[in-house]
Amino acid sequence: MDRHSRISVRTNCYSVPVRYIGRRVRAVLHANELVVYDGATEIARHERLIAKGGERLVLDHYLEALVRKPGALPGATALEQAKAAGKFTPVHEAWWAAACKARGDRDGTRALIDVLLLGRRIPHEHLVAGLAATPRVGALTADAVALEARKAQEADDADMAPPELEPPRRRESTVTFLTARRLAHLPPDTRPLPSPAPYDQLLGRRTRGTTTASKGEQMP
Repeated sequence: MDRHSRISVRTNCYSVPVRYIGRRVRAVLHANELVVYDGATEIARHERLIAKGGERLVLDHYLEALVRKPGALPGATALEQAKAAGKFTPVHEAWWAAACKARGDRDGTRALIDVLLLGRRIPHEHLVAGLAATPRVGALTADAVALEARKAQEADDADMAPPELEPPRRRESTVTFLTARRLAHLPPDTRPLPSPAPYDQLLGRRTRGTTTASKGEQMP
């Protein structure tokens, strides 16, 4: 690895994070990409260069060095490649220009680098949304960008959330007893309702017979 935080693989150069300068790393070359490891930890992944003598640089790999030397950013090859890849957008450019106008070139560039460091934990599209929103609210700081990016992410999450479904209505079940079900299939009963009159006649006969027997017992 050279002092510009690059490794050379088959005549082409690829960047690795500057914190690994001076350490031995392992590069694995595949058909379409190059993966760089520090021990078992992946530290960089690049699209493979086909032509000879080329270089593939990732702007994020140099941010720690640029924090100390922000003046090196404007002419950096890694910045030009980030623009060509669409990672550094016109929204970034406009925010950077506004920050430099408000705070001076050095401090404005430092503020931009702090924003770029946010890209390690905030998705790119939400970070761009945060950059676009902060000039409108008059806050050109990394903290303000992080806040607006989080709002954009929450809005996207809300749009993607499935609609709340109403709980299914509980159907009231009707219980039918087996006896009632059987009776419902029987033909109608046309017989007259029972009468207690015959029982009253039997009861009267029994009373008279008992009285006669009692009188017979009193005869000499």
